[in-house]
Amino acid sequence: MIELALLAAAAVAVLVVGMLALALLKIVLWVVLLPLRLILWIMLLPLLLLKALFGGLLLLIALPVLAIAMIAGLIALTVAVIVPFLPVLFVVFVIWVILRSKSTSTAIAR
Repeated sequence: MIELALLAAAAVAVLVVGMLALALLKIVLWVVLLPLRLILWIMLLPLLLLKALFGGLLLLIALPVLAIAMIAGLIALTVAVIVPFLPVLFVVFVIWVILRSKSTSTAIAR
């Protein structure tokens, strides 16, 4: 049993060393490639602004369609929730009509 615990500890140690090596590699690559990333970001900034502009225009065009779809979905959801209760509402309505007719007939008889 002790051997298994030592083997597990060795595996954890190997994982820790591997993760530290990968973290160090990530830091080195990040520092080395930072100038390239900054230059590309500056070069691509106008394209990003155009993308944002066209995305905003498409959103303004699609917004009425999305609003209509949301309203239709809300109506469908409401109908889907109400329809299962229709038999119960019908039974309650029939009981109400029967009780109402009895109270009206007793009122007329007096």
